Amino acid sequence: MEFGFGEDDEAFRCEAREWLEKHLVGRFAGAVGRGGPGSEHEGAAERRAWERELGKGGWIGLGWGQGGYGNRVATLTQQVVWAEEYARVRAPGRYGHIGENLLAPTLLAYGTEEQRGRFLPPIARGEELWCQGYSEPGAGSDLASLRTAAGRDGDGNWRVTGQKVWTSLAHEADWCFVLARTEPGSRRHHGLSFLLVPMDQPEHIDVRPIRQLTGTSEFNEVFFDGARAAEIVGGEGGGWRVAMGLLAFERGVSTLAQQIGFEEELRAVVRAAVTSGAAADPVTADRIVRLWAELRTMRWNALRTLGGAPDAGAPSVAKLLWGGWHQRLGELALRVRGPAAAVGPGDWAPERPYELDEQQRLFLFSRADTVYGGSDEIQRTIIAERVLGLPREGQS
Repeated sequence: MEFGFGEDDEAFRCEAREWLEKHLVGRFAGAVGRGGPGSEHEGAAERRAWERELGKGGWIGLGWGQGGYGNRVATLTQQVVWAEEYARVRAPGRYGHIGENLLAPTLLAYGTEEQRGRFLPPIARGEELWCQGYSEPGAGSDLASLRTAAGRDGDGNWRVTGQKVWTSLAHEADWCFVLARTEPGSRRHHGLSFLLVPMDQPEHIDVRPIRQLTGTSEFNEVFFDGARAAEIVGGEGGGWRVAMGLLAFERGVSTLAQQIGFEEELRAVVRAAVTSGAAADPVTADRIVRLWAELRTMRWNALRTLGGAPDAGAPSVAKLLWGGWHQRLGELALRVRGPAAAVGPGDWAPERPYELDEQQRLFLFSRADTVYGGSDEIQRTIIAERVLGLPREGQS
């Protein structure tokens, strides 16, 4: 695929830039630069309202491939343009990305027309937020070993019982898509189903925040005790196929905007290195140049794979690249500041016992980058088995 920006793309860029400048004012101006890794709690009310503002402008669902749900239709290059402009102005961290970038493409690929008509318009309007119920204690990267189960009640409704963990934004979400075992006695990837569960069931769903190294709680434990599921996507027992399709969205195209945002983080580290004098050190300068070159490589690799034929290893390669890169950036962010990196941004106070600046949060939060979304070990196993054709573990 030849990737480049044409006249239509640049016109789209001007439209996106003008819209952002016009709307990131007033209450939304205070949310600029907030809601990123380690600061997910900041500006919560403004950012939720910002989702609805994006929806009114038609900016949610650009990559869905078809209109009719309240979203704009945009080409791949225009989607990249929007991501660039959004990152450039440090627009608020998105609350709706799980519904927009993960669930919506999954419904377009595996859902019924009725399911698309029910769930896509509220996502496009920024009104319904989603979380992902995959990982469990003992079934994180090894998703096929999950134990959360769902069975029919007397009225024929699916009822979900079990525990999920590391569930991002569960405390804010209106809905959760849950992978659960619907065939008693089934093992591994057999007998699983992909269920859509409303979160407003206080008697059947308990959400418990998990305090992270950053002092914030983006992740949660979620306990289901007979929670009612509203829909099943991909048919009973078809959950593994649907789940794997969704993970391709998570690890592939949807990471491009994230990588674009990395550019601003790298610039901040370079500015800090210049201010502290660390940039004059040849070793530090070499690390900065390497990070810059690796970031350019990741960007062009992501652009190269957009719109191409399915590649079993491409999402795993992308995850390995950006996870390790982001960790190295976080380590350099503190190294260039020297001893000052150990000092918080403000004086200690009982009401503010644990404050971090952006670069300190970057370092701490990025420790998880090589674990969540499929650990590095799992990504290497996928590449070994599905791309290189090496025997599975335990086989000769």
